[in-house]
Amino acid sequence: MAYQRQFYPGESIPAQNRRKYMNPKVKLKKLRTVAMDDVVRIMGHRNPGEEYKSIHPPLEEGKEPDCPIRQLVTPIEGAKKGDRVRYIQFTDSVYFAPISPYQRAWMYLSRYRGLDTGTLSGRQIIEMRERDLEVLAKEMIENETFDPALTGIRGATVHGHACRLDENGLMFDAWQRYVWDAEKGEVVYVKDQVALPLDKKISVGKPASLKECAKRTTIFTAYPGGVDMRDDKEVTAYGLRIHKLRTLAGFQPWNVKE
Repeated sequence: MAYQRQFYPGESIPAQNRRKYMNPKVKLKKLRTVAMDDVVRIMGHRNPGEEYKSIHPPLEEGKEPDCPIRQLVTPIEGAKKGDRVRYIQFTDSVYFAPISPYQRAWMYLSRYRGLDTGTLSGRQIIEMRERDLEVLAKEMIENETFDPALTGIRGATVHGHACRLDENGLMFDAWQRYVWDAEKGEVVYVKDQVALPLDKKISVGKPASLKECAKRTTIFTAYPGGVDMRDDKEVTAYGLRIHKLRTLAGFQPWNVKE
């Protein structure tokens, strides 16, 4: 019998969404369109139309020693060309953001090749060869794991994911890289990810309602409309039991009589 890859247990909404986002065979729903030049502007590493900078010659021109691993692994396009490594960093609100940082890591490593990613409390950085990173960033901004109000693109001073939402439902950003366009009812970026002013406003679309976000989120929460992890049998049967035994007995769970 062929091995069938498993992703995440449980039948709750967050559990189902975790499985969907991690599974590379599932095509994520596209909710908006942002021009590639505008994605490049928000990232701030190069100007639209500018040549990619290189850190080594194209692989086909190099004289690397023979290596069996190099023969097995097909390089991504940026590696073939010798691109430098750049980054993008997403911040996810605790208030029903479609995805959370460590689940981003699961998703990236399950769906893509040639990247490095790091997790902190409210943000997730992706490092990758530049031209490949831009393709990934555009896909992430356009699909259902991004919400204009609850997901922020922030390369510096990323704090605010746990602050309450403002009157328009936007997650706090100390640098105000994005603002509410009342006329269009959309979120627009006025600064790039490290808070340098942009020469044009870039719309990333209309935020979803909190009711809709609660359907798309991977986050267990006790907030009204959310899913409390204590209602998920997979969590209570295994996860909370493990925490209880670890708390009461450390590395001697057999000493706890149940």
